[in-house]
Amino acid sequence: MSEKFDAIVVGAGPSGNAAAYTLAKSGLKVLQMERGEYAGSKNVQGAILYADALEKMIPDFRDDAPLERHIIEQRMWVMDDDSFVGTHYRSDGFNKEPFNRYTIIRAQFDKWFSAKVQEAGALVICETTVTDLLRDESNRVVGVQVDRDGGSIYADVVILADGVNSLLARKAGFHPELEPKNVALAVKEIHFMPQETLQERFNIGEEEGVVIELFGKITQGMMGTGFLYTNKESIAVGVGCMLSDFKEQKTTPYALLEQMKNHPSIKPLLAGGEMKEYTAHLIPEGGYKTIPKLYGDGWLIVGDSGMFVNAVHREGSNLAMTTGRIAAETVIDLVKEGKAMTAANLSIYRSRLDGSFVMKDLKKYQEMPEIFDANRQFFTIYPELVNRSAHHMLHVDGVDKKTKEREIFSSFRAKRSLFGLMGDAYKLWRAFR
Repeated sequence: MSEKFDAIVVGAGPSGNAAAYTLAKSGLKVLQMERGEYAGSKNVQGAILYADALEKMIPDFRDDAPLERHIIEQRMWVMDDDSFVGTHYRSDGFNKEPFNRYTIIRAQFDKWFSAKVQEAGALVICETTVTDLLRDESNRVVGVQVDRDGGSIYADVVILADGVNSLLARKAGFHPELEPKNVALAVKEIHFMPQETLQERFNIGEEEGVVIELFGKITQGMMGTGFLYTNKESIAVGVGCMLSDFKEQKTTPYALLEQMKNHPSIKPLLAGGEMKEYTAHLIPEGGYKTIPKLYGDGWLIVGDSGMFVNAVHREGSNLAMTTGRIAAETVIDLVKEGKAMTAANLSIYRSRLDGSFVMKDLKKYQEMPEIFDANRQFFTIYPELVNRSAHHMLHVDGVDKKTKEREIFSSFRAKRSLFGLMGDAYKLWRAFR
């Protein structure tokens, strides 16, 4: 391809689509490359869509986007082997338009978003793999090499949005090799059932949805969480733990998911459903300290490629779309000002990210991965103690409540010393402050 573009975007997930759409909408000449058959073809899983990030680019997206259900209820369960202690938040405010969060099927959503990118004027080429970055004599990125005849394509800037396992970024030396302790492996199943059954089971209306986040012994001491959420006619259920933990524990994600599905509090929710889809994918959960350099001469990194996932609040799609949009806006402003795509000029991207919720939230929780990795009692001892304490206090057996409180405190002291309890409280404060 002999023509030159203002920008090339590698990848057609949420971050890549956000970047390509914003660039094309401004009138720039944009090429987007996707190795799948079409945008979303590699993503059979469902996901949570946070409306705010998409609304900033496509205010009327609700008119035709393939949305499953808007979420009106959030549940959090701390689980033992056969019980859970949980909190629920259900709000009529989340049931009023404009809705804030939705469940989506990524294959459908990514395809829809890609169509919007093309409507905005970008050229989207699928079934094409970018094998390398092209550089000039000064080592500035000036385009990409693809696995097609005449595969050198040139542009003023290249935006890498090719996912957590960004081979291009690593090959170019922009991103270090991924460490297993910084990446989670999540597995998910989709269980289909009649819409009426699903709504009755979760006490929701026709377009309403529920998300359940699961913590505790379901991960067998590994650092991770489980989840369950409702689509229109299906339930997505899954679990994810750090890749390093699976290696050390010598267990498989599938075995972990099977155990979780058979928990007495989860099994009834899936009863009667037909499992039709199973998928596994990597999630960058190393946090703020693992973010690589995000810009250089002629290039930018967005989305999962930049380790942009808030593992505490399970936010990913909004960070992906926001980083893609901000990267595109940086390029647009430089073009308007007639400035070159140098590292010095593109550094504005990092400055803008630092001023956004993306970096502020990731920085807030920057100590969390290391703290939880070094203190597995939060995934084993405490979930067990909390559940046993609830059972003991609620079990009416003629023992007075003061005695029960002393027994509960003694059970905590038997597992953790007083200094240990105080230290753990301080560690939690550090992780979430």
